[in-house]
Amino acid sequence: MTFFIVLFIVLMQFLWKYIDELVGKGLEMSVIAELFFYAAVTMVPMALPLAILLASLMTFGNFGEKFELTAMKASGVSLLHAMRPLIIFISFVAVGAFFFQNNVLPTAQVKMWTLLFSMKQKSPELEIPEGVFYVQIPGYNLYVNHKDKETGMLYDMMIYDVSHGGDNSTILLADSGRLAFTGDMRYLYLHLFHGEQFENLREQKSLDRNVPFRRESFLDKEVLIPFDANFNRLDEGGMRNQYVGKNIKELQHTIDSVGLRLDSTGLIYGAELKNTAFPLLNKRFSGDHVNYSDNGAILRNNGSMAVEDIENKDTSDKVIPVDIDSLLLSLTPVIRGQTFDAALNISQRQVTDYQFKSMMVHDDKYTIRRHKIELLKKFTLSVACLIFFFIGAPLGAIIRKGGLGTPLVISVLLFLFYYIIDNTGGKMARDGRWEVWAGIWLSTFVLAPLGVYVTYKAMNDSSVFDGDRYKEFFRKLLGRKQERRVAYKEVIINDISHDEAIARLSSLSEECKAFCEMYPGVETYKQYWMQGYDLKRLSEISAILEEDVDYMTDCRDQMAVNKLMDYPVIRKLWLYQPARSKWIGRISMVLFPFGLPVYLAGMNAQRNLKKELVKVSEVSEAIITRLREAGSSL
Repeated sequence: MTFFIVLFIVLMQFLWKYIDELVGKGLEMSVIAELFFYAAVTMVPMALPLAILLASLMTFGNFGEKFELTAMKASGVSLLHAMRPLIIFISFVAVGAFFFQNNVLPTAQVKMWTLLFSMKQKSPELEIPEGVFYVQIPGYNLYVNHKDKETGMLYDMMIYDVSHGGDNSTILLADSGRLAFTGDMRYLYLHLFHGEQFENLREQKSLDRNVPFRRESFLDKEVLIPFDANFNRLDEGGMRNQYVGKNIKELQHTIDSVGLRLDSTGLIYGAELKNTAFPLLNKRFSGDHVNYSDNGAILRNNGSMAVEDIENKDTSDKVIPVDIDSLLLSLTPVIRGQTFDAALNISQRQVTDYQFKSMMVHDDKYTIRRHKIELLKKFTLSVACLIFFFIGAPLGAIIRKGGLGTPLVISVLLFLFYYIIDNTGGKMARDGRWEVWAGIWLSTFVLAPLGVYVTYKAMNDSSVFDGDRYKEFFRKLLGRKQERRVAYKEVIINDISHDEAIARLSSLSEECKAFCEMYPGVETYKQYWMQGYDLKRLSEISAILEEDVDYMTDCRDQMAVNKLMDYPVIRKLWLYQPARSKWIGRISMVLFPFGLPVYLAGMNAQRNLKKELVKVSEVSEAIITRLREAGSSL
């Protein structure tokens, strides 16, 4: 059910995307239905993973909502054991998806794109409007002032034949006429009444002022306008040779063939570049380490140029150094300019030639990338089906919500996340910015850990969606204050001793005051990084506070118990003592861009800590006063 729902949704997206190519073409319903069928087949790789995700979420969400998973686990059946039949089923689906991608999808894509391109080339349905020029007839502009819908007569017609250019158009004016198609639907038949025709007798040029023309008046005239209204299917051979119409074997064959051609082309271009741009590297002769080239030029170790007799190639005595600058200055200005022009033309031709060769190499590399992408996509659908099942089933067991509401929202969000990552990786691989395998498998690399994580959490009954846990985590991360909650006990078994409670709270108050006296002022930048606050003693104070609060919860005085909630929670933040070792403190002191902001934040945290310790002392004194008043009243 979910598969066909999702398939219908993605098919509607296809319809809205290409609706302009279908409307107004006069296509038969059988042709449109055929296009929709092939489009639905090509949309299966997008619809199947989302359908598996939604179906698994709904199924296990219903199990959790109706406590059936709880009953299974109470009976000794683990979540993985409950998922085992569906794991086997999804494995068969994944294998079928691979064969579908390899055998069925290429044929469907070839037929769909061929049919869609054929529809794009189909002429629009002829519907002549009133009062405006109709320009959908190739090479003609047709104007009709009024038309009779019952009889089909057209009145006050104006026809511009611009098939030979706007400056050489033929104009027909008629009081009325009829428009129809020929029997083979390849021509428009115009039967015009009472009109005139204007036509140039020769082609008009821009400098012509007087051009002979012919004017013809007629009472009855028939005109045939080429207008193919038939639906002609294109040949599928061209699309079948594209990457979308090939299976794994054909894709691999194309990759190997184009790769071999690319390698051989690179060798040929390299040899040509070596022969043309670096001719001195072609031949080397011994003797004074001189390099000899075909044109008689010699390159010595010192970089000077020489001219030599080519016939005997004796480099020992006949080397004559030539100064290129002096040689150019000895030429006449005219010859020198011709020399520079010739060199510039040669360079420009070489640049154009290299750009053309670069385009050919770029096209071959692009072809290889597209075929590799299509080859890897044969496998990604099967893996995506497995990953989405291992995300959806455990997630449904965790959220414990069935139906179409919550599962649909979560499925759409997860699939959008997958779709964005998959498209991003595909475009990076297609443009050659990433390796093809990295771009195509990017979504798998991202979602596979998520599937492992939620499966592990579901098997261990972890509360992944417990909001309080995440709030507590971020509160600790950001250093936010925590609220203390103390519940008054209705039944107290072990009553506290007021004297012991007063002694405990007095000791706690003294400890807090002593800690504040240890750090009376604001620490300097050096003291903060080299010393900081004593976290060990702070931990002891926090432990004493928690023990005293736990002890005081057995007090029968409700006001004293309620006062316990005024105690702040003493946290052991790293900002109190950021450097646990001397060398870390020294490095942090030197790194001002890091050390100074941390110091400012630490000063604020230390001030808040002192306020909390003062608050602990004040609350302890208030509770002590309350306990003494209660003791005196007794």
